[in-house]
Amino acid sequence: MHLQGLLSFPLTPFTEDGKVNLAVFAEHVEQQVAAGPSALFVACGTGEFTSLSPQEYRDVVTTAAQVAAGRVPVFAGTGGGAQMARDFAAAAAESGADGLLLLPPYLVSSTPAGLVEHVRFVAESTPLPITVYQRANAVLDQAAAVALLDLPTVAGIKDGRGDVSAMLGLVTAIRTSGHPRAASFGFLNGLPTAELSVQAYRSIGVESYSSAVLCFAPDIATAFYEAVRAGDANAVQTLLAAFYLPFVALRDQVPGYAVALVKAGARLAGLDMGPVRPPLVDASAAHVERLAEILAAGRSALRDLRAAA
Repeated sequence: MHLQGLLSFPLTPFTEDGKVNLAVFAEHVEQQVAAGPSALFVACGTGEFTSLSPQEYRDVVTTAAQVAAGRVPVFAGTGGGAQMARDFAAAAAESGADGLLLLPPYLVSSTPAGLVEHVRFVAESTPLPITVYQRANAVLDQAAAVALLDLPTVAGIKDGRGDVSAMLGLVTAIRTSGHPRAASFGFLNGLPTAELSVQAYRSIGVESYSSAVLCFAPDIATAFYEAVRAGDANAVQTLLAAFYLPFVALRDQVPGYAVALVKAGARLAGLDMGPVRPPLVDASAAHVERLAEILAAGRSALRDLRAAA
């Protein structure tokens, strides 16, 4: 499954007493589908995969598949230990997912070749296409990336490391490998607030990216994406200066704000997202106020751009 364009990573809303709020989640997914991404990735990092019970995971994936109703493909996160990743993969398939995002193996570090064997172990248990998430303790080298081509259900690599030179090496190694799947293999920019790195990644052939901003400000996220596609440097720079750079500066003040601040933004947008689950911490009142200011500045800049068009 070769993905192109903007990718949505929906949040998982919780009630104040800690349960998954499936009604709000369904509303959130519907809004995300309406924003026009090329795929949904549910119960992944932004969706707090590591905090979900197996039944909660099934409920989230089932709800997403039912709401999407074939309009866009639904990928589900899977991960943890090797057998646990297999179990989540089976649950995703039974719940209607179209594909998987394989998160790094829990706690254990290994070699790139060992990571390939971990991917193989999971892939052999499921017919679903798999995107391998490279970050933290899951790091591929060029030989390992090429070896993934021999796993027919492995569809691509999502990069969360941000080493553009290393990623260029993986892209080049795969594209020039001579393998029958070399041209169709997918690459995704999965950095937090990927809009800051999208131009660098596009220059090495990685055009698709995940957008957490799509979860709470789809107007800004889609306008930025269209500006990038159109090569509108003025619009790109204006939105970076007015919204994205201040947002990232705020996000970087507290570990875990890559999720918590996005949830705060979704609450500002009118969705009853509830709190994050521990060990994440919710955004402070002062930071939520600052986020509202940043959103207002971003939308003001967007109105000015549209007025001048």
